[in-house]
Amino acid sequence: MQTYVALLYSIVLGEGRRVVMSDLKAMTESLGLKNVRTLVATGNLVFEARTTKISDLERRLERAFEETFGRHVDIIVRGAGDWLKLAAGNPFPGESVEAGDQVAVRVMRKSAPADAAAALHACAAEDEKVLLVDGDIWVLFSRERPSSRLLAAANHKRMGIGTSRNWNTVRRLAEMVGNRGIGE
Repeated sequence: MQTYVALLYSIVLGEGRRVVMSDLKAMTESLGLKNVRTLVATGNLVFEARTTKISDLERRLERAFEETFGRHVDIIVRGAGDWLKLAAGNPFPGESVEAGDQVAVRVMRKSAPADAAAALHACAAEDEKVLLVDGDIWVLFSRERPSSRLLAAANHKRMGIGTSRNWNTVRRLAEMVGNRGIGE
């Protein structure tokens, strides 16, 4: 058995309806996936399954989600080792300790285009940083400005399928898959 992390792009079903984590957990278990756990109410799953292709897991989860909740949602899956590598590759470790909610990573289904960071720099405020690490887009958001243009700029159309999580969530998911103490 292998441990996996799955991230849902959006758990809003429309008109103020959100996916309840217990329903998401039940859906995941109905696929025969084991030891299913959720983290916060934003569509984060950790589960165990026989070793298989990531793309197969993504398709199975997306199909089950659509059948269960009535709409398609992109789901990005990473194996535990790849998740731990992503967490260890955080290019903003000092800032993450100080303000983990200001550091985020857009976890990509396929590597972001090579010019993604440069394209996003054009939308960044002076005190914001963007780095491409192993195909994922890491962002250090401004502490001075409550709204950043970077979120809108890092959309599916420009960057490809992905979903963002802040450092606090990345770290907690890493702990759930078995590597205690990352970034602490």
